[in-house]
Amino acid sequence: MGLDWVGFGYATLVASGGIIGYVKAGSVPSLAAGLLFGSLAGLGAYQMSHDPKNMWLSLIASGTLAGVMGLRFYNSGKFMPAGLIAGASLLMVGRLGFRMLEKPHDP
Repeated sequence: MGLDWVGFGYATLVASGGIIGYVKAGSVPSLAAGLLFGSLAGLGAYQMSHDPKNMWLSLIASGTLAGVMGLRFYNSGKFMPAGLIAGASLLMVGRLGFRMLEKPHDP
């Protein structure tokens, strides 16, 4: 059982996006959402590092962000930051979906 580096990278991307939104535009909601969802994604990556089947928190966090940021991207047409986070979140949902479909390996 190894660390979920992709999950931790995704969590860092989400959290840093919230921090950048706060620094550039003074957006407190962006900071709060980025830190909240980044923390949830980080906790989900931690859980998956210890038990690869425990992916529900990661799936909920990335699925929620894919929907919310996808809608923001659709309405604004701006890739940064909504399109980037929506795309990364959609990739995470796909990655987790494929992991759910994998057959379990014998120990």
